[in-house]
Amino acid sequence: MARGIAAGFAMFCVVAMGVVGHAGQAKPPAANAAAKALKNPVPANAASIEAGKAVFAKYCRSCHGAEGKGDGAGAPKDVHPANLTDAKWEHGSTDGEIFTTIKTGVPPKFDMDSWDGRIKDPDIWNLVNYIRTLGPKTAAKSTAKPAAKAKP
Repeated sequence: MARGIAAGFAMFCVVAMGVVGHAGQAKPPAANAAAKALKNPVPANAASIEAGKAVFAKYCRSCHGAEGKGDGAGAPKDVHPANLTDAKWEHGSTDGEIFTTIKTGVPPKFDMDSWDGRIKDPDIWNLVNYIRTLGPKTAAKSTAKPAAKAKP
């Protein structure tokens, strides 16, 4: 009987670990929708992009690399920072999703820490605007209005 209880407990532990591990890997759909709907309040102008570049140099370059290719020497062992220059946006491609990823980090292991409280929200928005200059132009989903075309 003791073996049966021990085997049952072991099976429970294995199943529980699988459920907890799986739950931590996926973001709740409501959180994704809220992040996706978040609009960038900072216009993507030259001043914002320059400010974002300074934030990137201070906080992001060590892991993401000087050009944002995910090749920074400061990344922890066995961590592969996102390449911000390619077309693959694993954590969302809208301004709101990028903002949320920077602010809250990347679960479940938080290979990228949360920057909430360490980088102010307006600076994160500037950073989003700068990151847009690194990535593919087709992925840009900024809320900034395009410049009006001059009439001939």
